[in-house]
Amino acid sequence: MSPSARPRRTPSPAPSRTAAGPTPRESPASARRIAALAVPALVVLAAEPLYVLVDTAVVGHLGAVPLAAVAVSGTVMSVAAWFGALMAYGTTGRAARRFGAGDRAAAVAEGVQASWLALGLSALLVLLAQVGAGPLVHALAGNEETADAAAHWLRIASFGIPGLLLAAAGNGWMRGVQDTRRPLCYVLGANVLSAILCPLLVYPAGWGLNGSAVANVAAQSVSGGLFLAALVRETRALRPEPRIIVQQVVLGRDLLIRGASFQVCFLSATAVASRFGVAAVGAHQIALQLWFFSALALDAVAIAAQSLVGATLGAGDAQAAQDVAKRVTIAGGLAGVVFAALAAAGAGVIPGWFTPDPAVHDQAAVVWPWFIALMPFAGIVYALDGVLIGAGDVRFLRDITLAATLLGFLPAIWIAYGLDLGLGGVWAGLALLIAIRFAGTVWRWRSSRWAVVGAELRAASP
Repeated sequence: MSPSARPRRTPSPAPSRTAAGPTPRESPASARRIAALAVPALVVLAAEPLYVLVDTAVVGHLGAVPLAAVAVSGTVMSVAAWFGALMAYGTTGRAARRFGAGDRAAAVAEGVQASWLALGLSALLVLLAQVGAGPLVHALAGNEETADAAAHWLRIASFGIPGLLLAAAGNGWMRGVQDTRRPLCYVLGANVLSAILCPLLVYPAGWGLNGSAVANVAAQSVSGGLFLAALVRETRALRPEPRIIVQQVVLGRDLLIRGASFQVCFLSATAVASRFGVAAVGAHQIALQLWFFSALALDAVAIAAQSLVGATLGAGDAQAAQDVAKRVTIAGGLAGVVFAALAAAGAGVIPGWFTPDPAVHDQAAVVWPWFIALMPFAGIVYALDGVLIGAGDVRFLRDITLAATLLGFLPAIWIAYGLDLGLGGVWAGLALLIAIRFAGTVWRWRSSRWAVVGAELRAASP
């Protein structure tokens, strides 16, 4: 990038403002530093799925068909969220390396180019949603009434995709420079607004299911606008730089394939659950949204790992990166145990928050033991995902996720369908997905091959 195109240099945010800056004698792997990044990230990550849980509860009281429609269309919208996570994670790793090497301006430049990429990608996704919503949800839904309602919801909700992806790009570069305060304010404020709008639009305003979609668009658009405004205040160098954008796309290739594997898994799970009836897919929607909520909350530790591992490797300190990895792995496992205990305590109560339908409650009881058992393992897997993404070891993550999908989940899910095993078979497939990834990421962490130092992300040895 030419000197005229580079962002102006600004001082790193003070520790008192971001709660993430190290003191002169503090280890990068200290519990305080990990918590200073993880706690605000927890609020940011939990805000969106918490809103989705509120949305699910509001829509669930409209009846089983609207709940099933949100299950189907929400799963399709998760494709956009997947692109957002891909963008945020890739940008965090690149920005953190630059920041660790002492070049904040270059770290911010990664955010500028990620935002251009977000705008281009979101235009394509909105167009595809308008054209393809009908055929796609009809392929996933179990009946015509559910499919029609889901398609209408999806066409409205898709207009929130630009804001969603801009927010993802903003979260990425801010995490890279260890700024935790602004993402917290932007995301939390937008989702609180939407959580207020959703019940008002669905019931008093009389918009029904459409009110849910409009509330989604409001939250995502406000959040994306705030992140974009922050970027404009940070730097005057806002021109697109194709070379950097291409580097981001190429580097994100393995994350893209990894993420595609997850989407295949969750889309397949919803499609198979739909074949077991409206009550089954409604219960699956409740359990899946709780899983996403728990997973993203657990991912707060992974966000801290991405930022700290990237920064320490960018500064040339492999030992500090390994210390961070050890601590976040322990923290992830403990967090998973806590979530499992909370889920067990609420087994007889939580499904009733979302729907009064006793048939859905019966199906939820089938899923619950799987949900509880998987949480501790998931906590460790998500923490190690953060370590390896921060280190740029995404090729390994791609390979282990593909293996878990092709050799574990997909065979199990279609066997469940063929043998009519119900939701228990669906979640047994998800358990196999987690088990294979757990074994692979723990082995990779112990090998230390991922700890490659330098300001540029480079591939680790196989």
